[in-house]
Amino acid sequence: MVDWDSLQAAARDVAARAYAPYSGYRVGAAALADDGRLLVGCNVENAGYGVTLCAECGLVSSLHATGGGRLTHFVCVNGEGEVIMPCGRCRQLLWEAGGAALQVLTPKGVLGMEEVLPQAFGPQDLEAVAEAGGA
Repeated sequence: MVDWDSLQAAARDVAARAYAPYSGYRVGAAALADDGRLLVGCNVENAGYGVTLCAECGLVSSLHATGGGRLTHFVCVNGEGEVIMPCGRCRQLLWEAGGAALQVLTPKGVLGMEEVLPQAFGPQDLEAVAEAGGA
């Protein structure tokens, strides 16, 4: 059984360390990997807004930098500690890192990634094109 309260607390803790001088909108993310590792990330803004890093980007980078594997459980919060939904780009990152089995704590409760990103595009779509001779 996953301790969602502890995972949410880790996300709140890292949100407090986010670098958000432009928007003031801090985000923290926390997840568990399939080997039990706790991973966290926070948003890091930049004066060139388009190159801002979302909290999920840092978290997925940490997953790979610390040994890889798959995410199993995920949550992100705003600076007030409220559970929020990942943006569209980050939903795609989470799909790549955890797939349909990833459990996400959302404002509406725990949902599987297939509910968070229905009909997701993933590696299998690229493989289908390669097998058909298109790549």
